[in-house]
Amino acid sequence: MLNALEVITTVVVGVMVGVEFSVAFVINPILSALPEDSGQLGRAHGGRMLGAVMPVWYITSLALVAVWAVAGRHHHPTGLVVTAGALLLLSVVMSILLLVPINNRTKTWTPENRPADWKEQMNRWDRLHYVRVAVIIAAFALLVTALA
Repeated sequence: MLNALEVITTVVVGVMVGVEFSVAFVINPILSALPEDSGQLGRAHGGRMLGAVMPVWYITSLALVAVWAVAGRHHHPTGLVVTAGALLLLSVVMSILLLVPINNRTKTWTPENRPADWKEQMNRWDRLHYVRVAVIIAAFALLVTALA
């Protein structure tokens, strides 16, 4: 049963990492290259869509890692799993304190109501997101290592 939990947790976290990596290095660069207001409108829509899904995914990932850490506490790689959980917790705290406030603003913007510094706010979100992606990649790597 523990093996199934380990694999399921690693897959759930891995797919989440893939989505967030894709947002950072594929989707947002594509949207930024679109003409006129298309990119900003696309990011607003993406913020609404992913803003509804990703919190559940992050919390589910964190919960699965916590269950793995408790269920596998007598096994050798528990320290790796606990460290991965701490990194996922850090990513949740980063999201709540830094990224979500920006996302909550940007997802309501249209070309008519966006602030003058909208590009700077998007760039700040991107920079913070890069850090968050690095944190969750590190957590995923620790989980994969714990499987070995």
